[in-house]
Amino acid sequence: METNVELNARVEESEEKYRHLKNTFSVLIKNKAALVGLIIILLLTLIALFGKFIMPYNPYVGELSKSLQAPSAAHIFGTDEQGRDILSRIIDGTKISLRVGVTSVAIALSIGTVVGALAGYYGGKIDMLLMRIMDIVLAFPSLLLAIAFMSALGKGIDKAVIAISIVTIPEYARIVRSCILSVKESEYVQAARVIGNNDFNIIFKHILPNVMSPIIVRATLGVSSAILDTAALGFLGLGVQPPFAEWGSMLGAGRGYFYNAPHIILFPGIAITITVLAFNLFGDGLRDALDPRSRK
Repeated sequence: METNVELNARVEESEEKYRHLKNTFSVLIKNKAALVGLIIILLLTLIALFGKFIMPYNPYVGELSKSLQAPSAAHIFGTDEQGRDILSRIIDGTKISLRVGVTSVAIALSIGTVVGALAGYYGGKIDMLLMRIMDIVLAFPSLLLAIAFMSALGKGIDKAVIAISIVTIPEYARIVRSCILSVKESEYVQAARVIGNNDFNIIFKHILPNVMSPIIVRATLGVSSAILDTAALGFLGLGVQPPFAEWGSMLGAGRGYFYNAPHIILFPGIAITITVLAFNLFGDGLRDALDPRSRK
């Protein structure tokens, strides 16, 4: 059973975490740009979850007799080359873009955290080996490398997630490694070793929870990068395949109608821009809120 001293220490630690979280949230909501980004992200999440209830038309069914219609009361964003409602397709594409963006970041963050933690904590030959592998991946432009992986893996949503995840692992690995290098000789880490904690507990229960701020910020910004990469792969015809309504593939399919029906690429482009901007605004605000120097 815990002694009163240990119980009080846990209570004080919980209260300190609550105060820190409260202060972070307070600073975040005072940042108007970050608040706008957060509101847009929440709206996009709601659209992704409940979009099927607000779509005016079936996004996969069209009438050729209504193809390339300009925006009107019947079709607010107009129709595409197959007569499908563009607004409905953009709404349906929201869940695909967010799914690929969030999932690829989650996978890259998980693997990158393990790689960076092992390299930073153990150092030596392990660090040299893992970081040289990361350097090899970083030596290639991320989009070009993603295209190469897509060519090898094939086309589809799941393949796009894998490709984008692989090319972004080094970013998270390097951030985690640098964070661990800066604190692994701290007093609380040495105290954890003295009381008998193994390396796993020291890394994942003591070090990582105390250096998560820059990792969380990079992951938030990474979602926007992943959405852009998804759109780029879709534009090139390597990502999400028809009939799925992905914004990048919509741009790619509509680029041949730029002069006589510019609305086909205008509205998917606006959707990509707003989504990427929202995550960037929120990520910048979150960075400022988590950095005590910025608060001062």
